[in-house]
Amino acid sequence: MTTLVYTVTETLRYRGKVGQWAWVLHRVAGLGTLLFLVLHVIDTSWAAFYPELYAQAIREYQSPLFTIGEFALVGCVVYHAFNGLRIAVLDYKPAWWAHQARAMFYVVIATAVVLIPTYALMLRHVVNFYRDNEDIAGLDEIAGTMSEFVLGFVVIIAVALVLSGLYGLVTRSDRGVRLPGRLEASLWGFMRLSGVLILPLVFGHLAMMHVIQGVFDITGDGIGVIGTPHVNESGTAVEFVGRRWDYLVAGVAIWRIYDGFLLALALVHGFNGLRYVVNDYATRPLVNRALNWAILFGMVALIVLGAAALLAGVDETAYEIATDITFGH
Repeated sequence: MTTLVYTVTETLRYRGKVGQWAWVLHRVAGLGTLLFLVLHVIDTSWAAFYPELYAQAIREYQSPLFTIGEFALVGCVVYHAFNGLRIAVLDYKPAWWAHQARAMFYVVIATAVVLIPTYALMLRHVVNFYRDNEDIAGLDEIAGTMSEFVLGFVVIIAVALVLSGLYGLVTRSDRGVRLPGRLEASLWGFMRLSGVLILPLVFGHLAMMHVIQGVFDITGDGIGVIGTPHVNESGTAVEFVGRRWDYLVAGVAIWRIYDGFLLALALVHGFNGLRYVVNDYATRPLVNRALNWAILFGMVALIVLGAAALLAGVDETAYEIATDITFGH
């Protein structure tokens, strides 16, 4: 914690190179995106397993608080993607690091070029929705849901700390988690490669699910499901997800495959990035071990959960439950 506080204070006092701020923004944007990704994987799985919870989650996502968060999320994703590409290119040609300030200028320009029209289109969806809808989730509902997520995170970390303490007592280990050099090098390479591979998947997902058809359209009665010829007849988010996942091209559920690749790449990339942050600041062995174990458990659990939802799909019963919950609210 002392290391983290020192880093924050020194960063705020720093009055120098652009590379420092690029690094800070990259980490902040990455952590913000990962937080949303964790919530998003969990709540989307509810469409398959707990449709009533998914209907409530989308209702809360359509509130002003989450709308502000959605704009921040898109900004984080776009900046993190472009800056990650900058890092990958400069690492590929280390001699080019001498031009990192100019490269950062291009990142800022590219981010602005993408975000300005994107925010304009997103704002149009927001205005249209709030103009025609008065049944908006309140802060009390959101606080209740978020408190459950926070409690879950606290329990996972608490259990990890206890297990880490027991491990230290049994093995008499005074070391945190440090991977072999060869594995660390492989993960470093994976971060660069995955960052490039994720780009088209992430930008495609943002375009479809936040710009062309955002969170305010997936509950639209009679609105087409993007990327498919289907129509959301019930006007529920559960049917939107189900129709999209069930759409076949030559017998292949293309959107399940798309989401599966995005799920795996983004989770491994994001949690490994979180591991780097933890290893930078959590220097006490007990805490370092606990957080590394929690990261590994969280990554595996979310991949399994997301894969299970994709394989299970959404059936007609889920549509009916979601319809009853949505229109009987």
